Amino acid sequence: MRVLLVEDDVALSEAVCSYLRAKAFVVDDVPSLAAARGALLSAQYAAVLLDLHLGDGDGLALLPAIRNLKERPIVIVLTARDQVTDRIRGLDAGADDYLTKPYDPGELLARLRAVERRRSAGNAPVLQLGAVAIDLSRDLVSKNGAPVTLTQKEWALLRVMATRPDRIHTRESLQDALYGFDDETDSNTLEVFISRLRRKLGRTHIQTLRGLGYRLAVSFDEE
Repeated sequence: MRVLLVEDDVALSEAVCSYLRAKAFVVDDVPSLAAARGALLSAQYAAVLLDLHLGDGDGLALLPAIRNLKERPIVIVLTARDQVTDRIRGLDAGADDYLTKPYDPGELLARLRAVERRRSAGNAPVLQLGAVAIDLSRDLVSKNGAPVTLTQKEWALLRVMATRPDRIHTRESLQDALYGFDDETDSNTLEVFISRLRRKLGRTHIQTLRGLGYRLAVSFDEE
């Protein structure tokens, strides 16, 4: 999952980024509204963690731009403001949740996952692809009942495709899910991870559509 952290407290930003990256998240951090707007135009995010008190304005001013995105990310407001009226204002403006500083990164992660579960309510809790089962709520994958061990990047890639199975994902969108702005990548890195997933899950599960991208196939011929 790729996350945008909008936070001007350097120490807090570094702590949150370090924690989430250790949990297999791809995190871009920016210190201002202007930088956040630029980031939202440059990449697609699954979640935005938004401080309200920023040097160039109120973080809530970013919410209209987020609402207008084709794929609207989860928004969790992170702020020292603890008045009920502030929380109501943030939620009414479009935030999905509100966390008051100081907070524990573990609670932030739990809230992020809780919002994600609420959003996916009504969808199958486990995506079954023949012998392969993908449990997005618990970050688990199995094949023929046996656990499949994935690296952080492999899971991040699979998660994007499993969240929207049978949809064509462009090469650029998948790379966005795997790497932040500061990450250096080789031109064939994505293909390496696709190849590894195919070896672990079965080649027919991930289809290549030449010139278009990749798709996690729900209907296929079992190997």
